[in-house]
Amino acid sequence: MKSLIPILLVFTLFTSCAFKSITRTRDLTYLQKSNNLPEKQLNIFAPKKAQKAPVLIFIHGGSWNKGRKEIYDFLGSRLARRGVVTVIIDYPLAPEYLVPAMEKASARSVQWVQENIANYGGDPDQIYVSGHSAGGHLAALVAIKEEPWQELGIQNPLKGAILNDPAGLDWYWFLTERKEKYNAEDNYDAFTDKPEVWKEYSPIYFLDGKEIPLLVMEGEKTYPGIRLTVERFRKEAEEKGMDLTYSFYPKTKHIPMITQYFWTWSKGYKDVLGFVKKE
Repeated sequence: MKSLIPILLVFTLFTSCAFKSITRTRDLTYLQKSNNLPEKQLNIFAPKKAQKAPVLIFIHGGSWNKGRKEIYDFLGSRLARRGVVTVIIDYPLAPEYLVPAMEKASARSVQWVQENIANYGGDPDQIYVSGHSAGGHLAALVAIKEEPWQELGIQNPLKGAILNDPAGLDWYWFLTERKEKYNAEDNYDAFTDKPEVWKEYSPIYFLDGKEIPLLVMEGEKTYPGIRLTVERFRKEAEEKGMDLTYSFYPKTKHIPMITQYFWTWSKGYKDVLGFVKKE
């Protein structure tokens, strides 16, 4: 039996998700340049020979004014090796563009995925959207608001949304009540200084209990603006009777909520994959 151990170890390694073949398709244009929007691209990571696999669209964070899709190649590759077709997008950034443009781009990426993802092994009937920080805010907007889909003339095709330490869930309240204490004016480059804009792009004010299922992941040591607005969002969601799953990460700060995905067996993967399979 001892002589078989090295062979079994090698077999286990090469059949694990770390060695499963995937395909990467880069810089596909999902958003065409117009008077109000720039051209933007996305990257697709898919299990090799995938057929009707679940799809996750990921929207990066960066305070609405920085970040790029290539930083998250590790997330796309690891999720693809776990059987999920993963789409990572770029979107318009502040200060050149404001939150309304970011919302439009996020919705357009979902529409593009619904129309094209079957060509990459994904199931257009199993599309989930996710994002970290500012990306979690944008994911919440397209998951909850009806307006972006009305403008596109389609029904919301999403099956669920995963909000990873999301910012901005109630930015109207935060920028109104807490801006002096937490230097919230730093976000004016994306949200302007107009309270009506803050409210129009705060997902909490669009909850009606009929939303698609949500998974909210929160680090215990995240930023106050996230902790306070997630708390308000969860309370409102509970009162509206919506399908919201909450996952708490003890002793975890904001950035490690996304860098945990460097490790294949992290709690983050368990949450994401569990949510996708459950729904």
